[in-house]
Parts: sequence; C-alpha cells; structure tokens
Amino acid sequence: MGVLLFEFALTFYFAATIVSVIELFKETKITSRIMISLAGIGFAIHTVSIVYRYISAGHIPITNAHEATSFFSWCIVFIFFILEFRYRILLISSFIMPVVFILMLSSSLMPREIKPLTPMLQSYWLGIHTVLAFLGNAAFALAFGIGFMYIVQEHYVKSKKHLRGLFDRLPSLQTLDEINYRLITFGFPLLTLAIITGALWAESALGRYWSWDPREVLALVTWFIYAIILHARLTAGWRGKKAALLSIIGFLTILIAFFGIKLLGKGYHVFI
Repeated sequence: MGVLLFEFALTFYFAATIVSVIELFKETKITSRIMISLAGIGFAIHTVSIVYRYISAGHIPITNAHEATSFFSWCIVFIFFILEFRYRILLISSFIMPVVFILMLSSSLMPREIKPLTPMLQSYWLGIHTVLAFLGNAAFALAFGIGFMYIVQEHYVKSKKHLRGLFDRLPSLQTLDEINYRLITFGFPLLTLAIITGALWAESALGRYWSWDPREVLALVTWFIYAIILHARLTAGWRGKKAALLSIIGFLTILIAFFGIKLLGKGYHVFI
C-alpha cells in the first residue's frame, strides 16, 4: 500500500512538472489551475504515504535515503504552497516542480525496506533535528528557484527588449529580491536550530558535540553562505543578483551534502 501511494504521488508530481514546464512558455488560467490541482493531489497522496510509512515503521520515516529524499520533497512542496498562498506566483512552479520530481524519482530508485532503528537513531532528537533541517533546506530550495527567476528577469531587463511572453509575466526584480530575502530569513533560523540540536544529539549519543563528520562540515559551510547573504544585505546593501547567485550556490551545497554523503558512504550521517 505504501509503495502504491508513493508511486501515485510521483505520477502526479510528474504530471504537474510537465504542465509547469508548458506554463513556462505559455501561461493560461487553465494550465495554472491544472498544475496547482495536480501538485495539490500529489501532495495530498504524498502526505498519506508518509503517514502510512510512519504507522508501519513506528517512527518518523526519515531514517534512510529513500525516506529522507521523499520527506525533503514533501517539505519543498509544502513551502511552495505557502509561498503561492502568500504571493500568488504560480510561475515559480516551473523552477521548483522539476526539482521536486527529480528528488522523488531519485527516492523511488533507492531501497525502501523498513529496518529497525540503530541505537543512535532511537532518540527524541531524531524528529526535532531532521524536521528543522528539512524545512530550512526546503525554504532554501524555494530561494534557489526565486534566485533563478531573478537572474532570468534581470538578463531580460538589461537586454532592453520589449516586454512580452514569459518575461512580461515574471514578477519585478524588487519583488523577487524581497521574496528571496524572506525565504532566507525563514530558513536560516531553522538551519541554525538544526545545527544546534544536531550538536546536542551528538553529545548525548557520542559524548561530543562536534565530530567533523562530512555532513556537519557541509552544513556549517551552508550556514556561512546564508549568513553572508544576510550580513551583507544588512551591512553592505547586498541585494539583487549577488544574493540570487549565493542562494543558488547555497542550495547546490545542500544537495552535495545530501547526496554526496550517501554516495561516499562516509560519516555517521550516511545512516540518517
């Protein structure tokens, strides 16, 4: 049943991705409604799938590569709907839904068996630390999409061509910059809390707060990237393209940390 629910969610996300790409070139009220409906149904089924696996496993389903990638995708779609409700910028789906589908497709190719928790994972920190981390990273994923939209719009504006088509439908540079900033200010405290709770978890399980685990190091690098964005914006007035580029680099660092550790098989985070 859980496998079937996951596959249905993947199918609806794939359909939403196709429509979102079509919407990138030709937006209509019909395509927008179809896309949001497909994404909404996929998200609902995905939610049921996660709940079903939680009941089956007896713990939050986030303890292996399949579960973690699936939950990360869910968090991104969750933040996407919040952003859509607040700003009504459906066009961001063209930049985000492909990321969601690729993550879900990757998750579908990973082993799905439910295994007993290792002693380290049998902790109340498991849910607290991981949910904080994934929600923060999901906000950064949306900032990544907004950053791309900013760069595309800025390139078009600088070309001084007559506004039409896609570029006529993109939000203003000021709006995109403001949304990017709000997403980072939302994600940064969550990432900070995730690092702190991770250190507390490590101390209780390993007897030390920091082990220079590869994921810990990359998380710290990511933290510094977004700290630079916020600090430079407040002190040096960094806005626009610089912030957009750093948002893209920051999210790529997150993906390297997320998938690279699994592929290398190094550090205790490979089991989470």
